[in-house]
Amino acid sequence: MSIVERILAPVAAWIIAVISAGGYLGIVALMAIESACIPLPSEIIMPFSGYLVSTGRFDLWLVATAGAIGCNVGSVLAYEAGKRGGRPFVERWGAYVLLNMEHLAQAERFFARWGSITVLVCRLLPFIRSFIAFPAGVARMPLVRFHIYTFVGSWPWCFGLAWVGMKLGAAWHTDPRLSHILHYADAAVIVVLAIGILWFVWHQLKMRRD
Repeated sequence: MSIVERILAPVAAWIIAVISAGGYLGIVALMAIESACIPLPSEIIMPFSGYLVSTGRFDLWLVATAGAIGCNVGSVLAYEAGKRGGRPFVERWGAYVLLNMEHLAQAERFFARWGSITVLVCRLLPFIRSFIAFPAGVARMPLVRFHIYTFVGSWPWCFGLAWVGMKLGAAWHTDPRLSHILHYADAAVIVVLAIGILWFVWHQLKMRRD
C-alpha cells in the first residue's frame, strides 16, 4: 500500500461506509459536514456516490441534488457562527483554525465589492467552498439568497464529481491502465495539497511574528 493510500484509506473507508449504509441521506450528511467548515473531502464523497450510480444503486441527478442539499444544511451552521459571532468569534477562536482579523477584513471587503455572487462562485472552488459560509454570515447576507446561491453553486460541483465517479466506475474493470494512472494522480494531488497547507501555516506564523 502506497503512502497516499495509507493517508486516504481511513477517511475513504468511513465515507464509503456512511454512504453505503445511509444512501442518499448519507450523502446529505457527509456533504453537510464538509460545508460546516470541516474539511471532509467532497472529492471522495461525490465520486464514490457516482461510482454507485455506475452500479445501478443511485441516480446521478438525485446524487447531485442530495450533495447540494447537504451543502445547504451544513452551511447554516457556519453562516450562523459568522452572523452571531463575527469579529469576537475570530478574536477568541480564530487562532485555533489559523484565522485572524485580517482574514475577516479581507472577506468583508470582498463581499462589499462583489456582493452575494461571492457565495455562488466560491462554491465552485476547491477548499474555499468549505469555508465561504462563515464570511457570508459575517457580511449578513440575506438568508434566502444565501441558500439559493449555495444550492446553485454547489449542484454543478456535486454533479461534476459524481459524473467523474460514474465514468471511472464504468471503466474500472474494462481499462487496466486506469488504476495505474490514478495512482500517480493521487500522489500529485497529495503533494499539491501538502505544499499549499505548509505555505498557509508558514504565512500565518510569519504574520504573527511580525
